Amino acid sequence: MKLKKVFQRKETKYLLSSEQFQPFLGALQQRMKVDEYGQHTILSLYYDTDDFRFIRHSMDKPKYKEKFRIRSYGVPSQDSLVFLEIKKKVNGIVYKRRVPLSYSDYQSWIRSGEFPTTIQPLQIAAEIRWLFKQNHDLSPRVLIAYDRLSLFASEDSEFRVTFDQNIRYRENNLTLSEGSYGQLIAPEIGVLMEVKAMGAYPLWFVEQLNQYGVRKASFSKYAQTYQRHLFKKEDIQNVI
Repeated sequence: MKLKKVFQRKETKYLLSSEQFQPFLGALQQRMKVDEYGQHTILSLYYDTDDFRFIRHSMDKPKYKEKFRIRSYGVPSQDSLVFLEIKKKVNGIVYKRRVPLSYSDYQSWIRSGEFPTTIQPLQIAAEIRWLFKQNHDLSPRVLIAYDRLSLFASEDSEFRVTFDQNIRYRENNLTLSEGSYGQLIAPEIGVLMEVKAMGAYPLWFVEQLNQYGVRKASFSKYAQTYQRHLFKKEDIQNVI
C-alpha cells in the first residue's frame, strides 16, 4: 500500500457519550465502511520546548499553529515504521506532512543527534531539520495513546470519520516501544469523534448528527493534557 505523506483537510470534533456511540456507529455503517486497520491503537509522542511554547501558542487560537510529533500505529518493534509529522493549521485548514522512518533509525537519531540523511521526501525532511534548528530545546514531552476506529464513505474515500476511545497519556518513560499504557486524560469523556473532509458534509451524515443529537466540541488531546496534567508542574518549576 502506498503511504500517504501529505494531507490537507478540515477536521471537526464531536464528543459522544458511551450510550450514543454504538447506535450512532451502527447508523453510519449503513453508508460507511471500517478501514483496513479496524480497531487499532495510535501512539503520538509530542515534542515541545522547555517552556511548552508550541502548545501555549496553539492554545491562544492563532491563525497559524504547528505541532511536531512521532506517530506509531501500534507499539513499534525495531522494524516497524514510525512517522515524523509536522501538523499545521492555517485559517482552519489542517496540513499534515510526514516522513516514514524505521523505529530503529528513529532510535539511532535520538541517541546520536544526527538526523537521518535517507529520509524522503527531501522537502519535508528539510522542514523538520529547520524546525529543530530554530528550536534547539525541542524534545519529547508527553506520549498520548488511544484506540481508534476509522470509517470512510463508500462513495467518497476522502470523507472520513474516526472514533477515539481510552485517550491516555504519560509524561515519563517516553519510549514508544515500552507500550501504550497511561492515565486517562479526561475520564469523563466517552468517545471523541473527528470528521475529516474538505467540502460540505453529505446530507445523510448531517441528518444522522441531528437524529442522534451529536454536537461539535473543542477537544485537543495535547492541549487537554497540558492544561489538566502538565501546566501546574511546569509553571511551578519556572517559578522556582
